[in-house]
Amino acid sequence: MKIMYEILLLAMSLAVIVLIYLYSRQNSRIKELQSSKQSLSTKYGQATEKFMPFMSSYPYDKNRFRFIGSPIDGVQFEDDNIIFMEFKTSSSRMTGRQRKIKDLIEKGKIKFEEFRI
Repeated sequence: MKIMYEILLLAMSLAVIVLIYLYSRQNSRIKELQSSKQSLSTKYGQATEKFMPFMSSYPYDKNRFRFIGSPIDGVQFEDDNIIFMEFKTSSSRMTGRQRKIKDLIEKGKIKFEEFRI
């Protein structure tokens, strides 16, 4: 009877180890898929933002837009104002650095300097 109990305990322990291993593999696969999805989303956003000034719904003259890329997407030069543009797709949000730039612009902390050599 004691041997039967030990075999049962060993089998249950082995089953728990197998279940933990399978859960661990599944969990790492889920994390890998989430990372891959985020990477694809970022690449899609980066590709899309380059074409946004050429969309028919873009409210300004596309020929007056200059792409920067980072930390903001670009600058729209109009006759009576200059607009700093940040394009977003889907549910993407501004980074902390982009929010800081937006705050500085809204506070009027903008300069124009000429640098000569």
